Amino acid sequence: MKFQIFKNGQLADKFRLCGAFLFGTDGVGVRRTKIAFKDGLLECTKPNLETAGLALLWPIDGFGRVLMPTTCLPERQRPYNLNLEMARARLMQIINKREDWSYFNAVEDLEDLSKEAQNLFIQAIQNGSNASLASQLADESLKKALVFSEKLAIKQAESLFVMRVKNHAFGRGCLGCRVNPAQINNAKYIDRLLDVFGSVIIPINWAQVETQKGTFDFSTLDACVELLCQKKLVLGAGPLLRFSKGHLPKWLLRGGTGFEKMRETAYQFVSRVVARYAGAVHRWFIVSGLNSCNHFGFSFEQVLEMTRAANMAVKAASTRAVKIIEISSLWGEYYATTPNSIPPLVYMDMVVQSGINFDAFGLQMRFGKNQSGMHIRDMMQISAILDYLGPVAKPLYVTDVEIPSQSADGLYNGKVAGAWHQEWDQSQQALWLDQFYTIALSKPFVDSVTYSNLADTDDSTIAHSGLLTAQLEPKESFQILRKFRAAVFSR
Repeated sequence: MKFQIFKNGQLADKFRLCGAFLFGTDGVGVRRTKIAFKDGLLECTKPNLETAGLALLWPIDGFGRVLMPTTCLPERQRPYNLNLEMARARLMQIINKREDWSYFNAVEDLEDLSKEAQNLFIQAIQNGSNASLASQLADESLKKALVFSEKLAIKQAESLFVMRVKNHAFGRGCLGCRVNPAQINNAKYIDRLLDVFGSVIIPINWAQVETQKGTFDFSTLDACVELLCQKKLVLGAGPLLRFSKGHLPKWLLRGGTGFEKMRETAYQFVSRVVARYAGAVHRWFIVSGLNSCNHFGFSFEQVLEMTRAANMAVKAASTRAVKIIEISSLWGEYYATTPNSIPPLVYMDMVVQSGINFDAFGLQMRFGKNQSGMHIRDMMQISAILDYLGPVAKPLYVTDVEIPSQSADGLYNGKVAGAWHQEWDQSQQALWLDQFYTIALSKPFVDSVTYSNLADTDDSTIAHSGLLTAQLEPKESFQILRKFRAAVFSR
């Protein structure tokens, strides 16, 4: 497949490819593909003749840079107009979501915008022979469609959120935050934490706890659990297992350990940790990101067996705690390029169908980095992915939410990571979180939302993503979540 890309009606001679991947009709990334921009054309090659869609970071004047998909398209010799296909895909998504949500009635103050977007797209189609004019009309259509779709998603979410509040559907732990163990003895940090959040997650890193085989250092975890237990918070901890290089002990990485032995070693570690804190921790995040992050290259069956073994270890040591399996990179971009990975919904279905006795899924949502799964998405896409993953017969915990409060360099630069409406600042972070939390907590299957880091740190996944500055001074986003807490628990 080939695509022409236009900028202001002119054929682009330069285009920076960020987050680009092809996906099939099932939404799953297509493997063994090549995507390249040269001589004014974006060329996509794939190993089969089946229809496929293209997703990439796309600039929209006045809206920012957002990772967006086309519809699935058949191969043809003549190049597609990518501007036109982006508009087509968004208008189709609006139609589909209005059906899903039964939002057929006119939406106050928005219907004119919707009709304008549709009319502009029709004009673009009618002028298909004039690619330059068609691209300009499509650009205007897409801009209006994006604004409309976000407002539609937020309006729908607000009505459901208010209903959940009226029905007292939220537990005290519905607003959570991952704690920074380095700040656990800082009274100001703890006060800020208690000001907003009813639940916390204490991070566990196997590499730091069992630095040598059979030798455990629980001092940091002990300090966190002891202090936070006194604060009447809902305590969560984990992930107990994450198979990325930074979370695996060096002695395990040296190799020579077969799968059976590795499973037994992981089981023993999980059992040891859970037994130690079983009386204090309410929620255990058992495994995290095994769908996408698999350093040892486990097979499909081994991924399932490792998940089962870790879950059994938690259940044996703590019968009453909530057991959560965490999923990363919800749109599944990684599957196109990462061997031994499993698409998110396939992994979730596989775990449910296997009969593993766990309680919920955790969904990681980090945005603002030029890395697979972390490019900026708009609110309609966020609402849609939650709806897509919702019917898995398990409650969902939205975890590790991160979004920047200012622009940064390198992988965090808005030109390659994405930007939402304008460049990132504290006000944009606050507005994004207000809308995100409304959408996430409007879903009846979402139990809680957990932010990734309270204060800015140098080692956060997304730069400048804290709700507080490094000096623990509140940002606008912190104040927004305080108001959100008040709204959730208004009686």
